[in-house]
Amino acid sequence: MEGGSGNSVFTADQEYAVNSLPPVRRMGNVSPGFASSIGSRMVVGRDFGWEEMHNPAQVAIVSENMARELWRTPQAALGKRILMALNPEWREVVGVIADLRDDGIQREAPTIVYWPLVAKTADGRFRLSRNVDFLIRSPRSGSAAFVQELRQALAAVNPNLPLANVRTLESVYNRSLARTTFSLILLAVAGAMALIPGIVGIYGVIAYSVSRWTRDIGIRIALGSTPTGVVRMFVREGLRLSCIGSVCGLLAALAATSLMKSLLFGVSPLDPLTYGSVFLGLVLAALLASWLPARRVAAVDPIDALRAE
Repeated sequence: MEGGSGNSVFTADQEYAVNSLPPVRRMGNVSPGFASSIGSRMVVGRDFGWEEMHNPAQVAIVSENMARELWRTPQAALGKRILMALNPEWREVVGVIADLRDDGIQREAPTIVYWPLVAKTADGRFRLSRNVDFLIRSPRSGSAAFVQELRQALAAVNPNLPLANVRTLESVYNRSLARTTFSLILLAVAGAMALIPGIVGIYGVIAYSVSRWTRDIGIRIALGSTPTGVVRMFVREGLRLSCIGSVCGLLAALAATSLMKSLLFGVSPLDPLTYGSVFLGLVLAALLASWLPARRVAAVDPIDALRAE
């Protein structure tokens, strides 16, 4: 999820205008097992084989979104031939891998073409990448002892090669979300600061309303009304007001969804579950703020309530 190089990619089944280039695609040179190691999967087709590393074949793997863009379905991509700009060798698509968000988790997955890590040029020479990232999947990842074992293993192969920029995929993931997470924390704090005064305000309004109705409550109870009925009456009024306010707030939130799109991942700005949860939370908060003062006043002796007048 840290970007990479790119180049224009031609397909054998499409025609291109003179002096024009197709869109630039993200490029990646990988070895067999990359998809399963990073936690992805092959949608259709197969992964590279180790025999294709030692005797490089003209094969390639494309991302699912690229397959759908060029050939509509991942299945249709299998067997198609593609060509990288400035490289005269056509390669056959042998697999389609699920999309990976190489530009950060908060952005859409780019279209990616994967070549074998070892490539054979037209003149028979082998081409290798100068800089290679090793992806190691282990339940011990991130521990100091595991990193030390990796250094020892690398030193056993070549003591002159340094092991640099060691990091977990989780750290890359968290760094890509750092700015979004900070913004969402600020929004959560602002929302809490708005919710707490709202609950206090509801409590104050209901408590004031109940205090003004103390005499009427005493009369109602003296005439046979139960404390439960009195509490229900005030809670009903509090819920009515809170529902009106919540609906107004949800309508305002719907109008402001365009400002939230860049901060959301995997959730639609119009997600019904989110709006329903918020609405339920506000109503429950108002229910509590209405129930407490009503319960306290309903427990007052009706004779004392009438004498207080």
